[in-house]
Amino acid sequence: MSRPKPTILAELTNKVTYKTEQVLASEGVWAVYFDSKPVNLKTSNMLVQYPGPKYKKVNFSNPGHAINLAKKLNVQFKTDKFSVVLLKQGEQVYP
Repeated sequence: MSRPKPTILAELTNKVTYKTEQVLASEGVWAVYFDSKPVNLKTSNMLVQYPGPKYKKVNFSNPGHAINLAKKLNVQFKTDKFSVVLLKQGEQVYP
């Protein structure tokens, strides 16, 4: 089964580099929550400080990635508190 074609809302092509940027329609943003609260994920090495902590992505424009991450975290932390929430509307903070 092939992936459905996205709806293109705006498109801009750079005439020097020939790179095209497309703004695609989305149903919303899927976010991984823990115990009904939004979270960030940080990984670091206990033995060395270099290169420092890394923050993992927890918000996605497609549900599949968010669901897979929530399942993985539930197994890893031996819990069922990780869930996926569809964010459709929110408070505008810029401009």
